[in-house]
Amino acid sequence: MAEPLIRKHVELISADLSVGDWQVENTLNLFLEGATVPFISRYRKERTGSLDEVQIASIKEQHVKYLEIEKRRETMLKTIEELGKLTPELKAKICSVYDLGILEDIYLPYKPKRRTKATIAREKGLEPLATIIFRQDRFDPADKAVAFLNDQVPDVEEALQGARDIMAEWITESLKARASMRKLYNQEAVIKSHMVKGKEEEGAKYKDYFDFSEPLRRCPSHRLLAVRRGQDEGFLKIAAEPDEDKAVEMLLGIFITGNGLASDQVEMAVEDSYKRLLGPSMETECMAFYKEKADAEAIRVFADNLRQLLLASPLGQKRILALDPGFKSGCKLVCLDAQGNLVHNENIYPHPPQSETFNAMKKVESLVDAYKIEAIAIGNGTAGRETEHFIKKIAFPRPIQVFVVSEDGASIYSASAVAREEFPEFDVTVRGAVSIGRRLMDPLAELVKIDAKSIGVGQYQHDVDQGQLKQSLDLVVESSVNMVGVNVNTASKHLLTYISGLGPQLAQNIVDYRKQNGPFASRKELSKVPRLGAKAFEQSAGFLRIPDAKNPLDNSAVHPESYHIVEKMAKDKGCTVADLLAKEELRKQIEAKNYVTAEVGLPTLQDIVKELAKPGLDPRAEAKVFEFADGIYSIEHLRVGMELPGIVTNITAFGAFVDVGVKQDGLVHISQLANRYISSPSEAVKLHQHVRVKVMEVDLGRKRIQLSMKELEQ
Repeated sequence: MAEPLIRKHVELISADLSVGDWQVENTLNLFLEGATVPFISRYRKERTGSLDEVQIASIKEQHVKYLEIEKRRETMLKTIEELGKLTPELKAKICSVYDLGILEDIYLPYKPKRRTKATIAREKGLEPLATIIFRQDRFDPADKAVAFLNDQVPDVEEALQGARDIMAEWITESLKARASMRKLYNQEAVIKSHMVKGKEEEGAKYKDYFDFSEPLRRCPSHRLLAVRRGQDEGFLKIAAEPDEDKAVEMLLGIFITGNGLASDQVEMAVEDSYKRLLGPSMETECMAFYKEKADAEAIRVFADNLRQLLLASPLGQKRILALDPGFKSGCKLVCLDAQGNLVHNENIYPHPPQSETFNAMKKVESLVDAYKIEAIAIGNGTAGRETEHFIKKIAFPRPIQVFVVSEDGASIYSASAVAREEFPEFDVTVRGAVSIGRRLMDPLAELVKIDAKSIGVGQYQHDVDQGQLKQSLDLVVESSVNMVGVNVNTASKHLLTYISGLGPQLAQNIVDYRKQNGPFASRKELSKVPRLGAKAFEQSAGFLRIPDAKNPLDNSAVHPESYHIVEKMAKDKGCTVADLLAKEELRKQIEAKNYVTAEVGLPTLQDIVKELAKPGLDPRAEAKVFEFADGIYSIEHLRVGMELPGIVTNITAFGAFVDVGVKQDGLVHISQLANRYISSPSEAVKLHQHVRVKVMEVDLGRKRIQLSMKELEQ
């Protein structure tokens, strides 16, 4: 990391993220050594100064950005050198810039172009005339133009037009002009949209934007993405620009240096440049800038929601009866053992048109008894409320918890290669029901099998940069899996894939080893897995759990590289490691600072002591049963003023959507989420939170429900 180029990157990233140079340098070195974000944040706190996962990922992201700028710089220098125009001064100027927008401005005059009006004018020999006029001395440009007439330039007006075309390009490529216009557009551009003629009915969902305007810098992420989607679908036309007169006035202030006839020609060139070249260029750049910001906000909301969904409360290893509800096709019913294995499946038909309610009740009763069922999971899709009502009418001989489970993405899973691999002999209905049951047992373990974009907890996920979205969601999945940790003897290949340092091939190798050799007895045994070398072991071991291992630390987040520290602590207290884990009074006697060494600092030691108090403990909360209001099954049952229980199903920048049991989620606008001012809905609610809401408005025609949480005790 001592190279000057990289050193400059370190300084820039340090300034961008307000962290120390040494923290950035050490973090980048760890990445170069093959470390992952979860590993660095959890086990290398001394080297990073206890940076969190977001900061560590940002350092990596910024480093990639600056490396891309270096590649772009190399291309620019090579191109300009081939043109024979690379002076030492120009090279120094290009090499000193780390803002891609400014870099592109410097490069613009040398950038290969398509054939423009200015190019054609130059071919006609009119550049010297443009140079003379641009100086704005006191003369009549028409007199000077006579000398440039030829077969290609038959008259004075054409000569002057060509000269203006060349000057317009110079103005467009001026660093000062571009900097001033960029500032004006970013501060004062107004985004406007209007309806495409004849699309009123077809584009009715964009009615709010048929005649819309708002300062672009104040336009919220969701609104900007909505307007752009309307444009992409052909229903809206949009523009974003500041006051044209002000923009032209600013440019005239830069380029008009006289008051004669030559200055009149330059003024015409300025107006042409703004309308034809510079204005559209700045509009494109400004819209791209604010689209990038809108994407970042939408992706952040999606990522926050996904994290909450992945870390939703698990019921744990229980015997589950799961139902994928339906009317005409019946309810697909499956029974799962405590490990999530499918032990029985069939259809029942409790609803119309068959209405075999009595037979269905008897069947469920017998299966609950036969398979010692401990809980029932019901999908929340079509016929979900009716199926929940049906199940709750059954008088089971012992208490059975009934849970309504989100089906989002279940159909994607059931038709996927992953599901076919797990259940090659069963159809999509069986696979979907199994997924519903497993989601109740362990949402994280089941949801990692589905492409995160399909889970449906974002806003405008199809409108944002797909590469950025995937990168962000993958980081969330990786972070969530490693935060919880996994039982290496029961985890699926898909769950293991996200463990730090593993990936698909090593995950498959672990599963294959398990099948051939039985459960892992210790973390040390992981080194016997084919291709799982020292680096992969270092990165993954701390996140893999072995509940019944001989060494109790193998079921904790204490990394094997630190076992000797815990053993020393136990020895100093005259007890075993197991005693330290079991007895709080012994742990309270540990002075972490006594074990600080050159390699191990206080942050790691404090983490170790904390982990000794809760080895192997799942950090997620326990699953709780939720019940919708009786008698409320459809939007027609709702009345303004009703107070109802609900579940938060999605969080956006403008509010939260809540399921009150009527198949259509209601919106609690951000202004109705709390009795105090909040800047983000996530300050008031979490995904899958149980809440109480009040019905404020019901629009049967558009199937829209407006709700409020104000003045209600949560």
